[in-house]
Amino acid sequence: MTNIRLDFEKQLGRIKPMHGVGQPPMLGINCSRFSYLKDANIPYSRLHDVGGFWGGSRFVDIPNIFRDFDADENDEASYDFAYTDLLINALMENDCEPVFRLGVSIENHPDIKVYRIFPPKDMPKWARICEHIIRHYNEGWADGYHYNIKYWEIWNEPDNGRNNLENMMWQGTKEEYYELYRVTSKHLRSCFGNSIKIGGYASSGFYAVDGVEDMEKAVFIGLNENTNPTNWELRTQYFVTFFEEFIDMVSKEKLPFDFFSHHSYASVQATLRRQDFVERKLYKAGLGDVEIHLNEWAPNPRNDEKGTSLASANVAAMMCAMQNTKMEMMCYYDAKIGTGDYAGMFNPLTYKPFCTYYSFMAFGNLYRMGTQAEAVCDNDKVYVVAATDGAKKGVMLTNLGEDTTISMNIDGKLSAYLIDQDNMYTPISIDASGFELKENQTMYIEA
Repeated sequence: MTNIRLDFEKQLGRIKPMHGVGQPPMLGINCSRFSYLKDANIPYSRLHDVGGFWGGSRFVDIPNIFRDFDADENDEASYDFAYTDLLINALMENDCEPVFRLGVSIENHPDIKVYRIFPPKDMPKWARICEHIIRHYNEGWADGYHYNIKYWEIWNEPDNGRNNLENMMWQGTKEEYYELYRVTSKHLRSCFGNSIKIGGYASSGFYAVDGVEDMEKAVFIGLNENTNPTNWELRTQYFVTFFEEFIDMVSKEKLPFDFFSHHSYASVQATLRRQDFVERKLYKAGLGDVEIHLNEWAPNPRNDEKGTSLASANVAAMMCAMQNTKMEMMCYYDAKIGTGDYAGMFNPLTYKPFCTYYSFMAFGNLYRMGTQAEAVCDNDKVYVVAATDGAKKGVMLTNLGEDTTISMNIDGKLSAYLIDQDNMYTPISIDASGFELKENQTMYIEA
């Protein structure tokens, strides 16, 4: 028996956007399936790797919008907003705000050749190009819009590798990235004040803290002069070094820094440890009020697990767990319609949602209600979050352990929906005093 005690009078704060996504469900330039985002009340879509390799040469990336770096950055004619406008208009029409990554898409084979992932040859000019892109979408510049897009992220994973042969995102030194952040963040703050939120840098992740007993040291157990560390160990330790030096610079120079973003493709418990590490480090650097975003995540993504109960339960558990940390926003990687390990929300053959999508819909119901209520569970394999808007009450729960019987104190007429690989948000009848939740099942309950 698993007991869940709910107290809707005890309010814990707001339900945060733990159910954002990466690139949206595009089919070429067809955005008709963005309605799935609206239906699930998904509030944010982070625009990185949009449209395929090099952004499909059309979308979002700076070289796709500003195609000739030697052109005049103050001239509207130097910019090509056509496809990015199409994308962002479709998102906004479906109540999903972009998180705009200012930079480039991944280039997966740096050992062969790279094209766009070099440090900008003129960093102040690059910052001014970013300024004009923001003015286009927020101030109407160049026949633009007044969308008030909040989040602007400077680059993605510049720490991706220790050298240019393994780094798929940045063909430069860490110091060169620090300079890009310094120049760009200061320029954008001078242009827009606090009307936008500036951050970065989409860390490749804190895998190096896995298994570490002393979180303050954050080094591999046994990584010393008497061992032969693997390249992966050295690389993930570099992720940590990059982070520590970056936040030290930001803190000492008092640079604009509204949010820090990092990535994790690991279990819920491993990701919780990494989040704890980030919170500790930011607090110690005097940056405890900086928002934390996990804007690429998927629990151990595998192509053969897409569309399974395990996949939908894992994402539900992650959203529930992170709601109770200092995490401010998460964007699942990702919601594209395609093949590969990471496209875990939609079936690439039918274009219909996998069961994972409905875990996002369930959390979207809580997000719509707005206020988190206390939910205490005596089974550490069952994750739960409750919410209320003062009239309605909602509960999302998921079971990563063995089959169990759930008992919870929720009154009134109940509507319950089951999510697993055989149940795509299927209405069911339950008795709150005792109902079954099998391994890797997710449920949403409303009263």
